[in-house]
Amino acid sequence: MMQPHLHDILIIGSGAAGLSLALRLGDDASIAVVAKCSLTEGNTLYAQGGISAVIDKEDSVTAHVEDTLNAGAGLCDESVVRLVVERGPENIRWLLEEGVEFTPDADNPDHPQYHLTREGGHTHRRVVHAADATGSAVENTLAARVGAMPNVELLEHHNAIDLITSRKLGRQENRCLGAYILNLETGRVETFMARFVVLATGGASKAYLYTSNPDVSTGDGMAMAWRAGCRVANMEFIQFHPTCLYHPQAKSFLISEALRGEGARLRLPDGTRFMPNFDPREELAPRDIVARAIDHEMKRIGADCVYLDITHKSREFIELHFPTIYRKCLDFGIDISRDPIPVVPAAHYVCGGVLVNRDSETDLPGLYAIGETAYTGLHGANRMASNSLLECLVFAQIAGENILVNLKHTPAPPAIPPWDESRVTDSDEEVVVSHNWEELRRFMWDYVGIVRSNKRLERAKRRIDLLRLEIREYYSNFRVSNDLLELRNLAEVADLIIRSAQNRKESRGLHYTLDFPQSDDTNQRHPTILIPNAYTPRPRHSRVT
Repeated sequence: MMQPHLHDILIIGSGAAGLSLALRLGDDASIAVVAKCSLTEGNTLYAQGGISAVIDKEDSVTAHVEDTLNAGAGLCDESVVRLVVERGPENIRWLLEEGVEFTPDADNPDHPQYHLTREGGHTHRRVVHAADATGSAVENTLAARVGAMPNVELLEHHNAIDLITSRKLGRQENRCLGAYILNLETGRVETFMARFVVLATGGASKAYLYTSNPDVSTGDGMAMAWRAGCRVANMEFIQFHPTCLYHPQAKSFLISEALRGEGARLRLPDGTRFMPNFDPREELAPRDIVARAIDHEMKRIGADCVYLDITHKSREFIELHFPTIYRKCLDFGIDISRDPIPVVPAAHYVCGGVLVNRDSETDLPGLYAIGETAYTGLHGANRMASNSLLECLVFAQIAGENILVNLKHTPAPPAIPPWDESRVTDSDEEVVVSHNWEELRRFMWDYVGIVRSNKRLERAKRRIDLLRLEIREYYSNFRVSNDLLELRNLAEVADLIIRSAQNRKESRGLHYTLDFPQSDDTNQRHPTILIPNAYTPRPRHSRVT
């Protein structure tokens, strides 16, 4: 029988949130960081734009807060927004101390020493970046720093199956004790025990047919927390990035909003601009407005895509500020210094997630959630550009502070039984997994996408109910695999998205429905909170947002 892994803290996920938390926890605690693929594979690695923070002397905390609240369409928790914004500059300094190299601004002595760009929803230049590959710079730097920590065990190619709770072991007081995790290299399920477990698994945009996210974004942490009895909030608010590269050989390649921050214009195939018809902020309107405008124009004229034009900038400027995008487009025969870029919207970010309090604690004692997995109240009904990496850093800092305080008086978990697969066999019908995967992503795109309606959501609910029954039966009879676990989690999250969308009888932010095209501030200006059957209130005071 395999011996269980025992650590003080188990971090599931290795993006900016998970890695910065490991660094914040220091050298004294025993830490495990679990990654589903390679350590650096995840949304952080592919983040192009940057991190928003008040650095410019002409900017202010108040302005950043107001911009975030405006983008969030009335559903942000203002106290959380202020908390995150106020901690922004110190987290940028922390990244610099850790070795992240941001793009300098040597040509502009009136600005701080780093180049700041402006993205949709921002009224000031406040996005610090590393050219157009900020996520890569942050992820690789943090991974190297964590890899040098002697008290951290890094486990790549391990996919978490479910959380282990004391309630499941027959105890009256409920607490998270660890997780069962599939070792993808050996095919064995291993038991991980920890005083504290942190979900930092990122988002769930692979629930949609078209997405900017890598393949690992399958909502694992959200689904595991829900099954363990944690509430989720605002799952209807799925951000569709307006501009992903449209090319048959291009898979999930994002065209950064920073191009529009530098003056790029959206155009129809005949060259006509259309954003001035939709919003006075034109191309710098929040992402939900830009995505809906593109979707509307594509459907109106029957176009496969629209075009993003930055040809007014010199090739030298483009190569300096957007080297990754320039080279990638060139690989597909598109010289963006001369040619407009074909783009389409794609699922990009989940603004909702596992409900947490100001300390990043979930409803389940011993379990934390940070990053895109969590709902903190920062984003409201729409995430403002480059606030997501900021949220990862700030709540990793806050969670780390809270865990270190609680670690001193939290005992090690009791003995946990090993994973039982005595009643399952190897699958002889893998086609069920691949077929259900494709069906789910297709109907989520068609019925629960940028524009919704009651009928579309009803169709989606009927299909997801049937799909979940099939997946549950399959899961009960066959040994787990990576594809099965991801499909199971995606189906769980898709159901949460659909149910949340059905509960919101208005249009607000990223949720737009033909049946309720206006916002309803009287009855609907609150988060959409779903409560699982296994939910029990925390046994002590919790400052839930």
